[in-house]
Amino acid sequence: MQEKKATPLRSDAQRNRERILEVALAELTRSADTPLSTIAKKAGVGQGTFYRNFPNREALLLEIYRHEVQQVAAAAAQLLETRAPDRALREWMDRLAQFAMTKVGLAEALRATTLAHGTLARLGHGAMSSAAALLLTANDEAGTIRPGLTPEDFFLVIAGLWQIDAGGDWQPRATRLLDFVMDGLRVGAPAASNARDEAVRL
Repeated sequence: MQEKKATPLRSDAQRNRERILEVALAELTRSADTPLSTIAKKAGVGQGTFYRNFPNREALLLEIYRHEVQQVAAAAAQLLETRAPDRALREWMDRLAQFAMTKVGLAEALRATTLAHGTLARLGHGAMSSAAALLLTANDEAGTIRPGLTPEDFFLVIAGLWQIDAGGDWQPRATRLLDFVMDGLRVGAPAASNARDEAVRL
């Protein structure tokens, strides 16, 4: 017996869902206690539409997190299409910083969900790890970072992002930290070594 495939959402239903997620992200980042009715109203959808998509707060919060993870992960391939590998990696770090600050802002609202469904890190691990691997491999092949780095290495190195106060002026601190990280990843890069050797020969 064949499994019944999920029916794709109509375009208007998909737009409603995306609008709810967009508004919910902004509102819950500002205040973890924002009523679902307020989110529905600001998203311009009725209560019925809202609860068909998200039957409770927990479902909404988990979907916000999954949606944000998917957006950040997808950005890795998109950046590689239009930028050099090292530039794509550095810009993806900025996207990751924005995600980290959003996650901190939602921490209060997400805490109960995390306890019920396992850690948020586990929920996003696969997609984020694959995105990092894609960028690291592209840079490895281009010789723009030191060889042999793994996604696990990368996430350990940038772990300081999650220590930055999201309530303050976090952008300059995140930029400074990620510039340091990028400089470190370039140390020992074959392309840089080859360029130095060529300059010496000249």
